[in-house]
Amino acid sequence: MLLKSALLAATVVAADTLVPADLDVNNTASIVAIAKTLASGAMSYYNGTATTYSPLPSPYYWWEAGALMGAMLDYSYLTNDTTYDAIITAAIANNTGPANDFLVPVQYLDEGNDDQAFWAFTALTAAEHKFPQAAGAPSWLDISINAWNNMVARWNTTMCAGGFTWQIYSYNYNGLNYKNSASNGGVFLISARLALLTGNSTYIDWAEKVWNWSDGVGIIDKHYNVFDGTDSATNCTKINPLSFTYQNGIYLYGAAALAKQTGDDVWAKRAESLLGAASRFFSPFDNATDIMWEHACEGVGTCTKDMKTFKGFLSRFMYAAVDVLPSLAPNVTDYMRTSAIAAGKACSGLKGITCGQKWYVGGFDGSVGLGQEMCALETIQGLLTLNKVLAAANPPPPATTTTPAPSPSPSPTKNTGAAGLAPQDLRLTGLSIACALLIWGNLLA
Repeated sequence: MLLKSALLAATVVAADTLVPADLDVNNTASIVAIAKTLASGAMSYYNGTATTYSPLPSPYYWWEAGALMGAMLDYSYLTNDTTYDAIITAAIANNTGPANDFLVPVQYLDEGNDDQAFWAFTALTAAEHKFPQAAGAPSWLDISINAWNNMVARWNTTMCAGGFTWQIYSYNYNGLNYKNSASNGGVFLISARLALLTGNSTYIDWAEKVWNWSDGVGIIDKHYNVFDGTDSATNCTKINPLSFTYQNGIYLYGAAALAKQTGDDVWAKRAESLLGAASRFFSPFDNATDIMWEHACEGVGTCTKDMKTFKGFLSRFMYAAVDVLPSLAPNVTDYMRTSAIAAGKACSGLKGITCGQKWYVGGFDGSVGLGQEMCALETIQGLLTLNKVLAAANPPPPATTTTPAPSPSPSPTKNTGAAGLAPQDLRLTGLSIACALLIWGNLLA
């Protein structure tokens, strides 16, 4: 009993020494361990249970709960950690609404097309990952289809020859004229992902329809920049030039999914061009090359709680785009490995694990919140997808029987631990040994 207790303590100590700032982007154990820490931080904002849904605390909105569950679905799938699965299931199942399409009566005063889209993204992720179904509920795929059917019925040709408005209900009049890229891109991405899941050409037709409209009015410009939206009061002749990370990511993932489903090089070129346009969201300063930032607000300190979640969605959608269109991997690798390391360093606040907002400052900036945790989580855990794609594209050479050269002695000038291992490698090795000893101890009991 004493042996097992000592071994358990050693395991906990070894795991606890891995903090986000220690991230090794090439080491699966490091990525998984740090993702676990960040998942715990993100879920600390959510008080729901395995049977009940609980709204996020103010000032966070309903759509952000849907986005959080989408991030946690990826966490469960990528790490095989089922700790939160029942909580995720309950959260989604309790928000599908009477028609199982994410129109929820309690949200009628606030729900817009983009809010509904983010919950639909989450149901699609559950379907794609073959996440366990909620008891007595329609399948995740059917719920996604229900949401799509509900949304496309609101295609609005009254002005601007089409497009989806930001808001759904007449009492939200401030958004009834505004046709934003999040709502239109949302239907575009849902259509593309449903095309992949079902093979139904109707979804491809709708994706093309929304793309052509977005391109035609100019919320996607000739350089593939994606802007916030346009106003039907001007017949969509004036574009709001604000541009956020996630808007690019939505169209990027959709184009990549369509490239895979259709085999059409047009969609592959569009995905590549959107990825090229995303460069504006990286490298804010000469000494911060390839580090992601929210350029519309971070530099001037005007990011809202919503905006502080956006980088995580670009990360999520970039990784997903690479998964369906591996030719995007080289550029995404440059961006995301550097950004993940920077995000890890930004998560060095309270207890060395609380995340900040500005990744380019080289550490914790004191700005805390759910969005900051989610952004770091999605940027770091997605490395598991990226590394899988890279490994498939570059398999190791066949094993040979040649005698290996003698290993060089560790350099005295390098920061290494025992047996020439870097400190983090030593901690990971210690964690592995402790786990093995714990199992051995259990067998002796």
